Amino acid sequence: MPGMNMSTIETGSRSWRWKAHGNVFVGMNDQERKFTDFRTIESQNWAMGSGTREVGTGRLTISSMLSLEPFTLKKIGSPQVFQTGESFEHAPLVDYQHPHDLFTALGASYARQTGRWTVSLEGDVVGSPALGPEPFMHRASASENPEAPLSHHQLDSTHITPGVVSAGLSRGAARIEASWFRGREPDEDRTDIDLGALDSWSTRGTWTIGPWSAQVSGGHLHNPEITAPGRDMARLTASVAYSQTTGSLTTALFGAWGENREVHGLMDAYLVETGISWLDRNHLYSRAELVTKDILNAGSDPVGFIDFHPLSRVGALTVGYTRDLNGSNRNRFGLGGDVTMYYVPPNLKKNYGGPVSMHVFVRYRFMSAAADGTAHDH
Repeated sequence: MPGMNMSTIETGSRSWRWKAHGNVFVGMNDQERKFTDFRTIESQNWAMGSGTREVGTGRLTISSMLSLEPFTLKKIGSPQVFQTGESFEHAPLVDYQHPHDLFTALGASYARQTGRWTVSLEGDVVGSPALGPEPFMHRASASENPEAPLSHHQLDSTHITPGVVSAGLSRGAARIEASWFRGREPDEDRTDIDLGALDSWSTRGTWTIGPWSAQVSGGHLHNPEITAPGRDMARLTASVAYSQTTGSLTTALFGAWGENREVHGLMDAYLVETGISWLDRNHLYSRAELVTKDILNAGSDPVGFIDFHPLSRVGALTVGYTRDLNGSNRNRFGLGGDVTMYYVPPNLKKNYGGPVSMHVFVRYRFMSAAADGTAHDH
């Protein structure tokens, strides 16, 4: 997938090597805000599988990822204070995180090393273009948090894009990529694949040195929102990540900035995440965000008319903890929960008051070891 470090290719094995991993969260989501409280039982989940083998002088990788959220979340999505992005019943979503599509990744890549350089090509029926940091569900700093960041649509929302072609060039710690893809976000039918013309582009530079990694990226998205026809958008992002295990302590840190340049103004976002695990059973996580949102007038413009909207800068601070109930390396269950407090700007105080949200959940995580041939070890 785009963003993978392919600086070095090991050759020699001509058999397939398969692996799979995934997360399932099942729990209660409680959103408390002025006028409207939300409380629901739901499940955020994903499963990913990949196979790799040597072909010629390079390496072929096929990747797939599925989510059952179209069936385990309400059709409108998961209640979440201040969340925006995508649509339901032809209206912009506000205070809901949309379900992720059933098919969240399906593609293949080929990488070949030439001297000190590695060249890669990738094609995805559904995939992630070279734009933004690693998606939140794959980040070590966010692996215990069931909720999408409020900054999702300024950083990594293109991780589910129907139709992507990418090329990359790597040497040592550095990698540069470019993608051509369909700019429109997925529609409300979460079980189909919304193929169309490849009309958008992006580029990304990545550096990986020891436990540190960083990326800068930018792209032009053609007509991304179905509720804002004919309006293109530019997106810029930058991020730094750190992940290190020392003895029984694992520390993951992540900081990012993203900005959507839209007709109504600059929609910027700042995000800091931490994940600390110790004694192989305890996981403490946090997330702090400051995000500019179009909430008061979302989707209110008639076709062909633009009325500049008042924007709102919202903030959120989440602190959570998960305790693993068993010590298996392949199948692990955990019990966790978190609480989120919000900064409410003056222009939203009347509608939101002082909101707070809470989650209590059971988390199941599975991982298979890479296996030669067709065997899977789940």
